[in-house]
This record gives sequence, C-alpha cells and structure tokens, in this order.
Amino acid sequence: MPDFRTLWEHGLTFEAFLAASTKHKGLWEGIYGIARIPEWAAAAVPAGMRRKLLVIAEDWCGDASSTIPVLAKLAATVPGLELRVILRDAHPEVMDRYLTNGSRSIPIVIALDDEYAELGHWGPRPRELQAWVMERRLTVPKAELYPQVRQWYARDRGETTLREVLEAAGVEVAA
Repeated sequence: MPDFRTLWEHGLTFEAFLAASTKHKGLWEGIYGIARIPEWAAAAVPAGMRRKLLVIAEDWCGDASSTIPVLAKLAATVPGLELRVILRDAHPEVMDRYLTNGSRSIPIVIALDDEYAELGHWGPRPRELQAWVMERRLTVPKAELYPQVRQWYARDRGETTLREVLEAAGVEVAA
C-alpha cells in the first residue's frame, strides 16, 4: 500500500508541475486558461467536504493535458478540493498499482480523503472515450485516432472527466 501522505507531501502543485514542464507547457496552460467549471460541478462538493486528488501524469501525455488542467481549475475553484501531481516515471511502484490493461497509461487520479485514505481512482480517460479508443486502437492508425480523441475532449469540455472524478472521490453528482 503506498504511503499516500508522503506522496502527497512530495507531490507537485499544478503550478510547480507547469513550471517544471518541458514538453507541452503552452498546451497545459492554454487548456487551464479556457477551462470553465460548470455550476453543477462546483455545487456537487458539499460545504466542509475535503478531498485530495493525487494525479499520476507526465507533461508529454495528450490525455493528461486534456483532463488535468480542468481538474486543476476545479480544485482552484471549489473549497475543500486540492490537487497534486506525481510523475509516473519517478513512481513506478505507485503506477503499477493502477495499470490499464497491463500498461502504464496516464493520467490516473487517486481520490483521497483528508486522512489520505484512498476513496477511488479514475483514468486514463473518460469511460466512453476509453471504450471508443480500445475498439479502434488496433485498426485505426495513431495519426488518425489521436486527432479524433482531441476533438472528443474539445466537444466534451472536461464535463465527463469532472463527473467521473467527482464520483471516484465519493461526491454525489446529479444525473
């Protein structure tokens, strides 16, 4: 069992993660800048509830750059929510607890309570998009697949990610 408290304490704030970013910093900052938190998402977290979102990511990951800035905006907007990032490649022992079909797919969001107990986890993509990608990944070339994935994220505006991560964190989300 990982020591989530220590991982959290050594994790990077979103700002520190961006400052250390070397690959797609502009993309991460741009998505954070345009992210809008819907009223339903902000209202879903009851007053006084505290949740920590411990993210496993790397700055080169397209799925992470499409989802984590939205979650960082949520954490910056909603009292009681906090977000930290640990790097996948620096924490293989943690990453290996959250494999997707045997691979180290990211991002992974581990929802923790205020005592650092795991409540659930999410990732590496919204369920609907993950199923769609898995159906096509062996028959559609990556050069065709990934632009369609980016279009899905743009249309969704982070709403599905917000809903699924909040649910993993034990937050009741209205249908």
